[in-house]
Amino acid sequence: MLNDLSYAFRTLRKNPIFAITAVITIALAVGASTAIFSVTNGVLLRQLPYKDPERLVLACSDMQKRNVKDFPLSNVDYLDLRNGAKNNFEDFAAVNTFRATLPGLNGTPERVPMAAVSTNFFQLMGGAIVAGRDFEESDGTPPAPQPNPAAGNATAAQPAQAQLPTMAILSHQYFQQRFGGDRSIIGKSLPVSATFGPAPIIVGVLAPDFELLFPPVANMEQFPSLWFASRIPYDVANRNNVRWRVIGRLRPGVAMPQAQAEAETIAEKIRQENTIARTAGQYFRLEPMKQHLVDEVKPTILALMGAVIFLLLIACANVANLMLVRTSLRERELAVRAALGAGWWPLVRQTLVEAFVISFIGTAIGVALAKLGIHQLIVMAPASLPRLNAIQLDWRVLAFSALAGVASAAIFGLVPALRTARPNLANVLGAVGRSNTLGAAGLRNGVVVAEVALAFVLLIGSGLMFRTFLAIQRVNLGFDPRGLLTFQLLGNIGETPQEAATFKRQLHDQLAAIPGVRNVTASFPLPLAGGFSPIRWGGRDALEDASRFKAADLQIVLPGYFESMGTKLIAGRTFIDADNTPDRNLLIVDEALAAKAFPNESAVGKQILFRVRTPEAQWGEIIGVVAHQRNTSLIEPGREQLYVTDGYMNHRAAAWWALRTDGDPGSIAASVREVVRKSGSDLLINQMQPMDHLVIAAQAQTRFSLLLLGVFSVIAVLLAGVGLYGVLATVVRQRTAEIGLRMALGAAPSGIFRLMVGKGLRLSILGIGIGLLAAFGLTRVLATMLVDVKPTDPVTFLSVALLFLFITLVASSLPALRAAGLDPTKALRNE
Repeated sequence: MLNDLSYAFRTLRKNPIFAITAVITIALAVGASTAIFSVTNGVLLRQLPYKDPERLVLACSDMQKRNVKDFPLSNVDYLDLRNGAKNNFEDFAAVNTFRATLPGLNGTPERVPMAAVSTNFFQLMGGAIVAGRDFEESDGTPPAPQPNPAAGNATAAQPAQAQLPTMAILSHQYFQQRFGGDRSIIGKSLPVSATFGPAPIIVGVLAPDFELLFPPVANMEQFPSLWFASRIPYDVANRNNVRWRVIGRLRPGVAMPQAQAEAETIAEKIRQENTIARTAGQYFRLEPMKQHLVDEVKPTILALMGAVIFLLLIACANVANLMLVRTSLRERELAVRAALGAGWWPLVRQTLVEAFVISFIGTAIGVALAKLGIHQLIVMAPASLPRLNAIQLDWRVLAFSALAGVASAAIFGLVPALRTARPNLANVLGAVGRSNTLGAAGLRNGVVVAEVALAFVLLIGSGLMFRTFLAIQRVNLGFDPRGLLTFQLLGNIGETPQEAATFKRQLHDQLAAIPGVRNVTASFPLPLAGGFSPIRWGGRDALEDASRFKAADLQIVLPGYFESMGTKLIAGRTFIDADNTPDRNLLIVDEALAAKAFPNESAVGKQILFRVRTPEAQWGEIIGVVAHQRNTSLIEPGREQLYVTDGYMNHRAAAWWALRTDGDPGSIAASVREVVRKSGSDLLINQMQPMDHLVIAAQAQTRFSLLLLGVFSVIAVLLAGVGLYGVLATVVRQRTAEIGLRMALGAAPSGIFRLMVGKGLRLSILGIGIGLLAAFGLTRVLATMLVDVKPTDPVTFLSVALLFLFITLVASSLPALRAAGLDPTKALRNE
């Protein structure tokens, strides 16, 4: 074996072009597959960082009759589930995250991610406390109901913070960053601003790197800095006030169907007791927490993993072809060794050792490339990809790289090795010129056909994603993002609604006075910035049958919103300053809601029921109809939309500001910051960016998939082209005498050229045919990633086929030109 290794290194050193080409081919394929596997491992395969994570389930509230999925739970829903599901569950815990403004080290306000949890949260999840103590049951005890004189003997719970203190646990990072790791802070009050309310008491510090893992669409903070024990009262009157994400832990050995059945028993009881739950079709759907986390991105990751496996196979086929060509050049040497008594195993072993040397060097370089690639993947990855911090070059990824290297060596080394083991001694030793006595031509042709077929499938996938990307560029957003500067304004804007209204009016005027600013508005939420949640709406028929209520996305806006955003007014009018008060139930709806509520007639002046401020729905008058906006996704249109004024919500909701400018929105950023600074020292600007950036971020997942598939496709096509060129170049070399004889007997150079190009086209057409059949089945996995294009789109299939034929012509022309330019006299003399 040592002799074989030494001989393999010597032969590779003597053939540097072959060695470098083979090593680079394997390195690119192994590097790409390792980088993508690191994503697969970090996102799909790695266990969640919790205690017994396989027993954790998420309880989702689905309103099936309103097509609303994955809704948070109310206090009562959570407590009913926790207290009622005892047979199959050890316990349930609740969590909700948000952001608030706290004073930083230098006293300036800073935005801090926070979480409110049930007191058992860390015990259920396995979060360790490294200083102080965990939450105790008493930290979450709700306040005792207090007498309400206005209601006779009835009682009403007062706000928890008015009676009982709030307990807080710090994240380890915030503990180090804000308090320098000083344990004396435990037991003391958390420094907060006056607008925050009563100061929470710090009782403990969480272990490092504890994280909340939810899909990005849930809008949950991954690393809260502060964790508060929530005092959750059983308040039936507020069953519609939903905010909790609820996690359950199954008892050992309990299967999901058993757990789901128990949860459904509780949901059925809730539907019987609550009209809204019954008419909305509320169900508790249980999902394994890991499955819930990765469901949205799993098809994309698996598609990319499949693409790199194809690339690895193409690379192996290419190197196998190179080795078959090289083996044909050594056929006389191998035949002489066999004639002198060398057995089949030493001959096979030598070829296999050479394959493993190439694979080892290529894999080592590939791992180095993968390390760079992983860094770039993390930079490029869309926000919808969870667990980015888990994507790394760990032992599992290195094991995959080693396995890929060994498998590659076995694949591309085995066929040449078997051909080496059975040389035809009489033919080889009796030949006087170049020949093909090893019979490898058919194998080389088959390998090239396989390369073309695999590369064709990759190109089809890339083409479909390109068509999708173009479709997304043409999507009508319902607003004009060009020239818009957006930001979120946080902090105290007044103690009363009147003060808040005055503040916003003054800030509006000051921002509008900045040179270059044409329009100013504010809203909550902002399109493509997240935070949308459904409200229910309905017509008169919903009074008699509450199941006829439907869901719509609510947006709270200042007058002038539609003009500033460039949203088209279709009918009626938009809000004016006189509408911006709490006592006017005026609505603007989008064209989708208007068409559902009042088909074939104008919605302006009509009334619908809607629920925003009150437990039950109330009537609102539609004063205008506007174009539908893409609020949450560029791929899906989303729900219908309903708009109310900021004044209707006591002037405290609209915190996302948008300024339309005449030029580059970034040029006014400094002026905006100065205006806000002068308006209040405790105000904080968050996420200032042009609206175009939000649109680009919404395209990120499609762009990510397109870029990677495109890179893999380009590499695959180059490898297939090189393989085709190699086969034809070998054919020209081995058939030099035949070509010379043909030309000596009168064959024209153009005929020789057509002969060689025709052979290349035949191989390519066969590969394209096989690739077409494979692509019709395999591209269906891309269905959820495509927009306005089918997985079997004929335009894409035809375009890719024509492109591949063109590449074939280019790859075939070079050896064909060499064949057509042969001097028959020299060709016959050399043979």
